Amino acid sequence: MQEQTLTKIQKRRLSIVLYLNYLVHGIGLIILTQNMQTLGKFWQVPIATVSYVISGIGIGKLIAYFLFGYLSDRFGRKHLVIIGTLSYMIFFIGIPFTHNIILAYCLAIIAGVANSALDSGTYPAFVEMGGNSSASNVFIKAFMSLGEFILPLAISMIEVHKLWFGWSFIGTLIVLIINFLVLWGTPFPPKNQTDTIFNTQHTNISKLGKIISTIALTLYGYTTMAIMILFTQWISLFATKILNYNSIISHGLLSIYSIGSITGVILNFILLKYKVSETKLLVVMNVLSLIAIFTVSHSATIFLSFIAAFIFGVTAAGGVMQIALNILLKMFAHHRGLITGIFFTFGSIATFTIPILTGVLSKYSLQWVMNCDIFIELLGTILVILADLCLKTKKPEANIVENLKITKGR
Repeated sequence: MQEQTLTKIQKRRLSIVLYLNYLVHGIGLIILTQNMQTLGKFWQVPIATVSYVISGIGIGKLIAYFLFGYLSDRFGRKHLVIIGTLSYMIFFIGIPFTHNIILAYCLAIIAGVANSALDSGTYPAFVEMGGNSSASNVFIKAFMSLGEFILPLAISMIEVHKLWFGWSFIGTLIVLIINFLVLWGTPFPPKNQTDTIFNTQHTNISKLGKIISTIALTLYGYTTMAIMILFTQWISLFATKILNYNSIISHGLLSIYSIGSITGVILNFILLKYKVSETKLLVVMNVLSLIAIFTVSHSATIFLSFIAAFIFGVTAAGGVMQIALNILLKMFAHHRGLITGIFFTFGSIATFTIPILTGVLSKYSLQWVMNCDIFIELLGTILVILADLCLKTKKPEANIVENLKITKGR
């Protein structure tokens, strides 16, 4: 598993392998929820117990991210991607054949571990592959969305033809096995390569500026995950109860948000390909996202709500999380795995805390729930603006040199 400098063909092959892993990951994220009723009958437990099993995915992610980030830096990216792939294999082969609810919960935790391992190996690998790593990492989101789009269609076909529910798991497993065989013989780039373009642009950044921007972007890992979870969990009920929309319109807001998310991935991919500044893009996207979520929360006009929900999908769920992570990975060339682990750990914390927080707020008012989303988005916007400003702060000696150049020019 030796890492080496890659040719163009090897880079393309590796990219395809990594993207296919995330297509499977997109399926893995929702395959339990899409089979909730069937699994409840299969395990002979109520739906609430199936939901409890699903929570194991979040547990697995939370306990594994930091460790796998360290291991990625220590032993290389390929080892972590292989661990993630093998872990997902165990999950997909185990769930449709186990009748034990405790074992099923353990398998869900393994799925969360698989997610952590893939992230810890894949995101740093794309940065070290060179080229436009931000665009590449944003495109990961597109393959996750593709997996989430394919699976419900596949399950519908299985149900229509009255086939065994486990075929959705086995079919995904077959894709994973084929991809794993290709992955095994595919070389990875050397780890801890510096990004020369980023270093040239930020060569004189002050130490304090780097510290503040690091903290800001890491906390943004929490806020960007939180606003997506909150919106997808509550928007339909909010639209029905507070905005007085009918069921079709209320659920349609979530669908248009999903379409916006896919559109946002494509848009951000194109903009980053054209070398648009990552930090500037983050700031613009978050400002627009703040306006959009405020509009959704305070407008009772159907047309305006749909437009705002679409824009919110584009700006909040179109890959901004990946862009922020990519900036951090370029800042810390020798700790990319660890940085990835820390960043996604904050995202995992959001998956636990937001449902609890919004559950409490919903007892008082659903408007308070959506106002919470606005507040978190406002905080996220402030964090990315702060990071952008801090990445422009220069070392004192750099300012002296610039002043001397200006003086000489006169």
